[in-house]
Amino acid sequence: MKKTLLLAVTLLLTIPAFSQWEPAGDKIKTQWAETIDVNNVWQEYPRPIMERDKWQNLNGLWNYSVTDKNSSGHGEFQGEILVPFAIQSSLSGVQKSVSANEVLWYEREFTIPSKWNGQHILLHFGAVDWKADVWVNDIKVGSHTGGYTPFYFDITAALNAKGSNKLTVRVYDSTNNGYQPRGKQVFSPKSIWYTAVTGIWQTVWMEPVPERHISDLTVTTNIDNGTVIVKTKVENNQGDDIVNVKVLDKGNVIASAKALSGSDVEIVMSADFRLWSPDDPYLYDIEITLENKGKTIDRVSSYTAMRKISTYRGDDCITRMQLNNKNLFMMGPLDQGWWPDGLYTAPCDEAMRYDIEITKKLGFNMIRKHVKVEPARWYRYCDELGIIVWQDMPSGALNEGYGWIDNYYYPNEEPNKRSYESETNYFKEWGEIIDYLHSYPCVCVWVPFNESWGQFKTEEVAQWTKAKDPSRLVNPASGGNHFQCGDILDLHHYPQPQMYMFDSYRATVLGEYGGIGYAVENHLWVPDKNWGYIEFKSSKEVTDKYVEYGEMLLKLIDKGFSAAVYTQTTDCEVEVNGLMTYDRKVIKVDVDRVEKINKKITSSL
Repeated sequence: MKKTLLLAVTLLLTIPAFSQWEPAGDKIKTQWAETIDVNNVWQEYPRPIMERDKWQNLNGLWNYSVTDKNSSGHGEFQGEILVPFAIQSSLSGVQKSVSANEVLWYEREFTIPSKWNGQHILLHFGAVDWKADVWVNDIKVGSHTGGYTPFYFDITAALNAKGSNKLTVRVYDSTNNGYQPRGKQVFSPKSIWYTAVTGIWQTVWMEPVPERHISDLTVTTNIDNGTVIVKTKVENNQGDDIVNVKVLDKGNVIASAKALSGSDVEIVMSADFRLWSPDDPYLYDIEITLENKGKTIDRVSSYTAMRKISTYRGDDCITRMQLNNKNLFMMGPLDQGWWPDGLYTAPCDEAMRYDIEITKKLGFNMIRKHVKVEPARWYRYCDELGIIVWQDMPSGALNEGYGWIDNYYYPNEEPNKRSYESETNYFKEWGEIIDYLHSYPCVCVWVPFNESWGQFKTEEVAQWTKAKDPSRLVNPASGGNHFQCGDILDLHHYPQPQMYMFDSYRATVLGEYGGIGYAVENHLWVPDKNWGYIEFKSSKEVTDKYVEYGEMLLKLIDKGFSAAVYTQTTDCEVEVNGLMTYDRKVIKVDVDRVEKINKKITSSL
């Protein structure tokens, strides 16, 4: 008996710490939550637009603590947290709130592979919400603000010559108590406002690079003149460094060009290049090398697509949205990108792709990514599957900006009410989001504001956005307040489609409608307080109403609508107006019937 007891104690003591991890709380979860492996969480390469062969993933169990925001250190760690899931999420293994008066600390050990010796080591964060301070071996390597974009630091000088290294991260996030963009996060979730997200919520990783290396690139295509423009940023470049770009089709080089480092590389495609569209999402691979005197210094791989987004005013005085110089009605769901177990972070790469696959299966050709920005791989999947993306700026400072004026144009004399600090941060973060997503072909529309949520200087913001990226359309304010600027007039109307304004010089779109609710038992975030704009009790009733609204929308297309956004992809916390349940276990509509009406709508022009 004593021997058995001793063996049991020995086994307990030798079980590694990560074996104690499990999802926290008793909320509903997706099927993928059951297969989480703490040693293999989010292991896919995180930057598909600029790939290198060598990299190391730092996701997994880290130590954490929550302290007063004025504390000088992390103190005693309070447990382990599974990165990259926010501390408030079930999949973090913690599910703890962090107030505006607290900071969240992370720490872990890591080692540098010996084969990386002599290289510079870059430490990457996919996204951290909101302000991150980072130390390596107690040496501060940098800080970053902004909860939606990737950032990195060159940590070479802070590394130990041999052995392990210590990585420490401190995160502060005031959520809805601050001015920063935060989308639908609030400290007290209810109705259309959801649980706060604090800390690391995308992959943390490292890569080795030479001293002179390609640190960034942007790719812009032009189908009218058949060109691909590649702009690269090279760290520590020399005057005689050359950037060599090759475009490949199924592994075969079909076009190439070179330029001195610091100059744009312009590649001329052959006349028979293939266009990207939802029906034929064709992608070309790209190889970029940094060379000097015939020697390769650095190499990255990327991809692109030949496509164009624009508007055109026809003889009927209706301005339509066009893809590749042809009218296309864009139809898609409002996609919040929230998960019951991971909140901002899907439980795995497969789960994230699943949402896009179902969207495509339902006959949609577009997604409006609503007041959130996704990991880079999400946009890659939209590129691959043929989904056009309207990208919202995550809203913030909701108590600042204009008042709400519905159904007509806002009076220009209204003074701006947003603070200088808030304005400055808005342009910083919005600019970083545009830069981050510029090279992904699926992104076709920028949406700086949703309704009046923190809306300010709308005309200036629309002009600034268009000047920063002339290759895409600007939807200045989805749902209003309405100003005569940008490329799109965007109306919201629930539950049925309705056109109550029209602009013959801009594309008129229905930026939100629907919200057909259906609370599916055993798939609810909470047992009560669930809601939709209208509510039914069966899949047939929901589908019947969806098709009815689709037929109404078809009649309004003839009157001038160029696109429509249905609310929404999935249920979100107490909102039960999703096409799927929040846990993604039930598709709440008849897929064939919804696909049929959606295809009828998208082929109507």
